[in-house]
Amino acid sequence: MFRRLPVLASLLALSAPALAQEATFSPDAIRSDITFLSDDLLEGRDAGTRGYDIAARFVAARFTALGLQQAVKDSWYQPVTLALADLDKATPAALTIGGQRFANGGEVAISGFGRETKQSIAAQAIFVGYGLQSDREKIDDYAGLDLRGKYAVVLSGSPVGMPSEVGAHLAAEKGLAAQKAGAIGLITIPSPSLLARMPWEKLRDRSNDPVVSWLDAQGQPYVRTPAIRGSASVNGPAADALLAGSGRTLAAIMKEAAKKGGRPKGFALKPLVTLERASTVRTAPSANVLAVLPGSDPALAHEYVLLMAHLDHNGVKDSAKGADKIYNGAMDNASGTATMLAVARAFAQGGARPKRSIVFAAVTAEEDGLLGSQYLAKNPVLPAGGKLVGVVNLDMPILTYDFADVVAFGAEHSTLGPIVDRAARAAGVTLSPDPLPAEGLFTRSDHYRFVQEGVPSVFLMTGFAGPGKAAFEHFLKTNYHQPSDQVDLPFDWNAAAKFARVNYAIAREIADAAEAPRWYAHDFFGDAFAGDQPKAPAPR
Repeated sequence: MFRRLPVLASLLALSAPALAQEATFSPDAIRSDITFLSDDLLEGRDAGTRGYDIAARFVAARFTALGLQQAVKDSWYQPVTLALADLDKATPAALTIGGQRFANGGEVAISGFGRETKQSIAAQAIFVGYGLQSDREKIDDYAGLDLRGKYAVVLSGSPVGMPSEVGAHLAAEKGLAAQKAGAIGLITIPSPSLLARMPWEKLRDRSNDPVVSWLDAQGQPYVRTPAIRGSASVNGPAADALLAGSGRTLAAIMKEAAKKGGRPKGFALKPLVTLERASTVRTAPSANVLAVLPGSDPALAHEYVLLMAHLDHNGVKDSAKGADKIYNGAMDNASGTATMLAVARAFAQGGARPKRSIVFAAVTAEEDGLLGSQYLAKNPVLPAGGKLVGVVNLDMPILTYDFADVVAFGAEHSTLGPIVDRAARAAGVTLSPDPLPAEGLFTRSDHYRFVQEGVPSVFLMTGFAGPGKAAFEHFLKTNYHQPSDQVDLPFDWNAAAKFARVNYAIAREIADAAEAPRWYAHDFFGDAFAGDQPKAPAPR
């Protein structure tokens, strides 16, 4: 059912002139923004849809009202053309292993591929354990194996006991490692730890979703691994078929992988593997919404701090259980977007401008794979001589309780950590360490696309102190990526204003600090992505 009155109230609030010139944080203003952005009218804000476009217009109107400047010439929008690849149902996909054909949707999961719409790729295969490669960590699962022109067969994830963020990063880079080794395809066997969290049936069903990317300058769907032309996941009998004749069993490999530090060694596989699929590709226009507040210090104004939140959510799904099919995304991430807008309002109306310039960004297609942020990171909008020095990402703060702490995922990797700590304490809250280290959350939200470009970044959310842990776990279990994530959740609007105040203090501290943020010496991510940048001494 449409909630027309809240929409009208939000639009009226949008047109009302700002009366105060001080940096204030109104619970009602934040409530108004979240109410509008999560209304049924916006149909779940799926990237590339009318609902997302309405949300983008709303954010741009807010930027206009605040008197911010456009980051893109004559526009609030950075266009991002999305490419959506689906399997062609008229030509069923399959993986043939040693003459045994496994249809897609059984023990094999194959998704669409936008760069080649018709494929039949036959090659030998090599099992490469977890398929990890890192000179810094002295890991090379490809050592001694010839992958040229072959499929790499990998276990998902990383070894039990590996530091979570390192493991999450290396697991996300498996395609690059396979490409570097000369492979043309990547076949994944889900590890015991993955299957414990997500059954094969759910993993398999996810392959039915479109594979979304953005179009590059050549009009091709962008991928980081263009040489990896074929990919699939296999389970049960299909995985056994790959190992036929090798002298190894899947059960033995899984047993070794389940041990702490267990890293099954690679070996050549006997069967010829053929992947067959046909895909259809459609495009959808979308955009990042961007604004700039110029810095006041002539010596520092060329340095930019990015405060960002993703604007999209999951749209409308007929598969949703119950009568409500709209995924409104009030907490994920209307709350982050509203916080970003509240901070922008405080900077614009609060008197002295920050010394460094600030970019405010509402980005598209986070739910499709951090795509809008990736496009912005790969296609920066800063003027000549401009340099992005730090990123603060706001993604799904849980605003149902009066939080006493905040978590800045990634704070331990750079001097952003003590900056955030000082600002948070000044705002009356504490900075807590990552409460979910096993989840590797630092690598799973939009800021990470800027980490990959060498920029120190943090991802901020409300903390676990007091009722925080229970509130967070309840939301994940009950409302996360569900139609029930809507504005009738028990929001604490005073806590929402408090979260905005904390983030304003953090952004102000970064923008006014004497030095730009730096990676710590010998930090894994600083070494991986910013090896040539000057580093700060690591804290003791």
